[in-house]
Amino acid sequence: MPGYRIFRQLGYILDMRERSAFYKCAVAAFFGALVVGAPLRAETDGLDRYFEELADPDYPGWARAESDIRRAWSRSGSPAMDLLLKRGEDALDGGDAQAAIEHLTALTDHAPDFAEGWNARATAYFLAGQYGPSLSDIARTLALEPRHWGALAGLGAILDEMGNPEGALAAFRRSYALHPHQQDVKDAIDRLERQLAGITL
Repeated sequence: MPGYRIFRQLGYILDMRERSAFYKCAVAAFFGALVVGAPLRAETDGLDRYFEELADPDYPGWARAESDIRRAWSRSGSPAMDLLLKRGEDALDGGDAQAAIEHLTALTDHAPDFAEGWNARATAYFLAGQYGPSLSDIARTLALEPRHWGALAGLGAILDEMGNPEGALAAFRRSYALHPHQQDVKDAIDRLERQLAGITL
């Protein structure tokens, strides 16, 4: 489940109390992700070549590399867990965030080292308006798979919305370094760099 797609919907207006609590949670999730050493388990072990191809802005086969990585992310190693992920994603596609949370909570309970389960549930929590749990799941996703460019881009979008341009820029840059074919992320980086340059002048 692409993380950034859903976080572009951060147009909601939160009251000041919600903004303060949400901001604190976002900052904690972001810096928690930055200080992680080695992942507990990365579904993409053995796919370093595809990450290298994806990270090359001039490589013509980057879309295939992206597809191979996403396919690896979607495989838990268990048909039953893969089915839970599919049910969660189908519920999200159908607009039923609560059903998605139920399926994906069962998935994360039974497969806690499966990064894409946490990433998908982060999306479901966000759609349900539960921002703190969403950010916690982003942090868990990045602990398991630090190269998850979608989770990093989603985190950048949240930090940007909550008024932390420095943190947002750092997250977007990390995402873009992994996958330099994300035009939305590139646009966000350019905008934040201009914004911060104006602040520092």
